[in-house]
Amino acid sequence: MSREHTQSSLPSTLYTEDYFLTACEGYEEFVESHGEHLSRRLKAAFAVANVEPGMRVLDVGCGRGEILRHCARLGARAYGIDYADVAVKLSRDVAQAEATLPGQAAIGVYRADAKFLPYPDTAFDRALIFDVVEHLFPWELDAALKDVRRVLQPGGMVAIHTAPNRWYDQYAYPLVRLVRTIQGRGGQYPANPRALNVAANVDVHVNEQDLISLRRYLRRAGFGNIKVWLDSPPQNRTENALFRVLRKVAFDAPPFRWFFEREVFAVGVN
Repeated sequence: MSREHTQSSLPSTLYTEDYFLTACEGYEEFVESHGEHLSRRLKAAFAVANVEPGMRVLDVGCGRGEILRHCARLGARAYGIDYADVAVKLSRDVAQAEATLPGQAAIGVYRADAKFLPYPDTAFDRALIFDVVEHLFPWELDAALKDVRRVLQPGGMVAIHTAPNRWYDQYAYPLVRLVRTIQGRGGQYPANPRALNVAANVDVHVNEQDLISLRRYLRRAGFGNIKVWLDSPPQNRTENALFRVLRKVAFDAPPFRWFFEREVFAVGVN
């Protein structure tokens, strides 16, 4: 057996209810609306998937279940898997609440490993992988994408969102931290970029991506028509003219934007 396949996955017990309701992307909107509203980031990722009525959609790493709810509201047949017991419970609560609506199709939620999907070949039109990639070790991501491709029908599409952009953490963040430290704001920028904004990510982020690496993963899995691109949260900051110019260059002009934009999106077709 190869060394990579003897590696352990992150323990599912790291993903507690507290994690999903106080740290995981979109938790504020979920707590406020119980999944009726999506965060800006999840809304952008969901738009990429272009889910349509009648589609069969698989949400890989369904977390709290709000994406399943939005699939069902569009008339799609929604299925979610997650390997964390807490996530399965949260998603099933959403599914049960959704099932009380007149004419709403049932949502299926199952505890499963993304590397061994419990579905037959060509079962789905769409596979959604939102904020999951960074939690999978490289060998796991290879295995998961191959199995996702197996369950997609010919012409089916995988839609991915992951953050942060690895190039930001590796190359841009040290510069950002230095500048903020000179400004007296270094305390807001920890030495480990994984701890920025969400300290819990230090324990659960193991495999950030960039424009090139995510394309390679998709290509190795056999996907075609691959598109990978970057985006960032709105930069609504009050700063002097020099910093406004520098920020515009960093986020708008290649090659600088390849290192400063923090979110990575991708699609691939089976």
